[in-house]
Amino acid sequence: MLTQAAIDAFTALTGTAPEGVWVGPGRINLIGEHTDYNDGYVLPFALPQAAYVAASARADGRWRFRSVDLDDTVELGQAELVPGSPGWHSYLAGVVWALQQAGHEVGGADLVLTSDVPLGAGLSSSAAIECATLAALVDLYGLTIDPVDRAKLARVAENAYVGAPTGLLDQAASTLCTADHALFLDCRTLETRQVPLAVTDAGLEILVIDTRTRHSHVDGEYAARRASCEKAAAILGVPALRDVTDLDAALAQLPALEARRVRHIVTEDQRVLDAMDALAADDYAELGRLMTASHASMRDDYEITERSVDLAVETALGAGALGARMTGGGFGGCVLALVHADRVEATAEAVRAAFAEAGLGEPVTFLGRPSAGARRLV
Repeated sequence: MLTQAAIDAFTALTGTAPEGVWVGPGRINLIGEHTDYNDGYVLPFALPQAAYVAASARADGRWRFRSVDLDDTVELGQAELVPGSPGWHSYLAGVVWALQQAGHEVGGADLVLTSDVPLGAGLSSSAAIECATLAALVDLYGLTIDPVDRAKLARVAENAYVGAPTGLLDQAASTLCTADHALFLDCRTLETRQVPLAVTDAGLEILVIDTRTRHSHVDGEYAARRASCEKAAAILGVPALRDVTDLDAALAQLPALEARRVRHIVTEDQRVLDAMDALAADDYAELGRLMTASHASMRDDYEITERSVDLAVETALGAGALGARMTGGGFGGCVLALVHADRVEATAEAVRAAFAEAGLGEPVTFLGRPSAGARRLV
């Protein structure tokens, strides 16, 4: 169990037991991709897979970070907390820096990390680390920070310290989600709503297909999509693409590339709202249709899918899934398929066979079960 692994590694590092163990879950986005940094709507849920941080405060104002999985330890002093510093530890150090920049009194700490959130799979492994670290430091130093502000601080760590231009979706999901629910988040107003996601009651499952095609948010493609959206908003004279109310009129004013990007964002926002209605009505056929339409939009207009995720979606649909879509930033990662419970293994096997025939590596599949957000375990 990862909780015990974190405790054992901490004890081996420091000679004493940690003051506690905190967890930050990975997340799956049910629908609403790349809408977050356009002030739009998202509908994620937290996963059982999570980052675990065993931690204790230190009195010497230094930070020691250890990764169990990488078998690596990094120690920093205050002068070494520098934005843009490379390495796995920047996701933890960035949280310390973000808290300090916000005026919170945070002293030194030993923090030992282990995680079972797959890296680069679109499941927000980085946000899981940040939110677990933040939960640990808040408790260790007796800070009072409400959940939405915690998510904002974790995003500052990723944006300003690590250098990845992500929106708030990942950190909000890892912080705010509750078990058996999806989280509706209005990324402008920060209104949240817990939305029951009782697919098992309907005889369904959310099958997660990890294509094992890895991606990274710290690259030019993600930043290029965000820049295209900002350029389009400037041309249209709106604060963000969420404010586009007449899509056809907007498209007529834009160059071809920006028009495609805008069409995805505006229609994706509407699909999130429609998905809320579908869930309220227990209309899973409609939810599945919206998921599939979302994937087509990401493929054709936002151009962020690639061969393996397209194949996984097509194969799952061919095996009888009600809907399927890529989730995450794009260019690889995971696919969600809404399937009948008695078709889970057949669907997974169909995808494995399709990947083998295409000469792709074997995908990993598991069930996406909505779980609780960042919290203290021990």
